[in-house]
Amino acid sequence: MKGYATETPIYIQPYKCDQEDEMRRMVASLSTRLQSSGISLKTIDLFDMVLHELAQHNILEDLISGETTYKKNELLETLQNYSDPKRHLVPRLVKEMSENVAQLTLITGSGRIFPFLRTHSILESLQPAMFRHPVVIFFPGEYTQDSKFGSHLRLFGSIPMPSIANPYYRALNLMDYKP
Repeated sequence: MKGYATETPIYIQPYKCDQEDEMRRMVASLSTRLQSSGISLKTIDLFDMVLHELAQHNILEDLISGETTYKKNELLETLQNYSDPKRHLVPRLVKEMSENVAQLTLITGSGRIFPFLRTHSILESLQPAMFRHPVVIFFPGEYTQDSKFGSHLRLFGSIPMPSIANPYYRALNLMDYKP
């Protein structure tokens, strides 16, 4: 259960976006089966986590009630500020993951947080946290790794990859994983 450089691994399970409903059912079934077999796990939905962050800062109700009056760029900026990976989301993730003595964490909702938060930002922020158990991120799109060009996530398999200075994540693609 060790990844690159012997740290605890982070895995990405890519899937086709038209399989979203099937993937949600599969994650729920997987969670039940793993817990029934004695494996403690934490399942975290990123979108739900952002909603909790907005509610904690007493802004969620204002956003919902005033949604029609906000300009798109104002709403996007507000969502980006309150879901910033380094200041808000990853500290919340780390806290939730450490509250539960889990052997595995399953993270969903990557597609639901787009465009105000991108999975690559979460990965870059998660890497230094060094969890004591494996983390699997379910990603609706493609995840490719290339020694020359780095690692790339393509949400929904069609959105162009953002220009990233150092596109390298210490995340293993479960589609390529061979124990």
